Amino acid sequence: MSALAAKHGAINLSQGFPDFDPPAPLVRRVTHHLGTGRNQYPPMTGVPQLREAIAAKLRDLYGVHVDYESEITVTSGATTALFCAVQALVRGGDQVIVLDPAYDSYEPAVTLAGGTTVHVPLLAPTFSIDWDRLQASLTDRTRLIIINSPHNPTGALIDAADIDRLAALLRPFGCFVLSDEVYEHIIFDGKPHATVLAHPELAERSLAVFSFGKTYHATGWKVGYCVAPRALSEEFRRVHQYVTFATVAPIQYALADYLSAHPEHHLGLASFYAEKRDLFARLLGGSKFRVTPSRGTYFQLADYREISDLPDTEFARWLTIEHGVAVIPISVFYETAQSAGFVRFCFAKQPATLEQAAARLVAL
Repeated sequence: MSALAAKHGAINLSQGFPDFDPPAPLVRRVTHHLGTGRNQYPPMTGVPQLREAIAAKLRDLYGVHVDYESEITVTSGATTALFCAVQALVRGGDQVIVLDPAYDSYEPAVTLAGGTTVHVPLLAPTFSIDWDRLQASLTDRTRLIIINSPHNPTGALIDAADIDRLAALLRPFGCFVLSDEVYEHIIFDGKPHATVLAHPELAERSLAVFSFGKTYHATGWKVGYCVAPRALSEEFRRVHQYVTFATVAPIQYALADYLSAHPEHHLGLASFYAEKRDLFARLLGGSKFRVTPSRGTYFQLADYREISDLPDTEFARWLTIEHGVAVIPISVFYETAQSAGFVRFCFAKQPATLEQAAARLVAL
């Protein structure tokens, strides 16, 4: 969709990246470390300063105490971390449960590991977990369940009660949990982020993945990390060392500096993006799109069925080519492509970008 947007000169609200820069002091720290000899291989697991800063953040936000040496691994983006986690755990014949609509990197990683992906649809329109169907999908062959909160593409949340219920559901089984928490700081309306790391029972069998790119408006830097108990981290690192080995050094040092010195950035991120969410919702108020404000992430679902009865893939192409706004069709996040009448907008944009896009959408 980004390529289609570029081809037709459309406003790109499809792919999930901001159209504004990372914080200027953070960029200056990158420049500083580029000029002070931080340009050779860092440790495979990540520079100690950054892993210590991550451990401090987890303690301060969630009351989670992890060993930065043995339980935190810095990776070249969260997608790399997700891939390494799957490759570390999944073997031929294993089953992996994903909750549809699901981020599109999960299943290919499972397939490459020789596993089989079992798709359990979330319950539209709230996109909450269908607990009965999830329970029915668990078997002795279930090796891993992948969860994602805040959820891409829907913005739905898994709360603390859901985490408790998942722990109880998995108690009879020996499977693991891979928790995609890359939008941890972008949750709205005063809701807290519920991490598997804060649940003592689930933390023992979970790997949690996070993203600096989402937090610091720097998706192109591709820096993320995985947090897991020592034994799981050891298996994770056995894969990681042969995938990318290490992540770009000067950016790691810069992130360590900024994360420690400026916690107000991640603490204020929800308010920052809530303003954009609310602005975009107001701008669409005069349109035929039906919007329920996103609960998390910088994505907004919109029901377009009052505008068109086209399948969502065709509607997305039509909207991009004919009306100059690029979006993502939701059906591509499902096992079997099926249009539910929703498309996904990215509102991580400057106000002027959102206003220009909304003017075109209201005119439909």
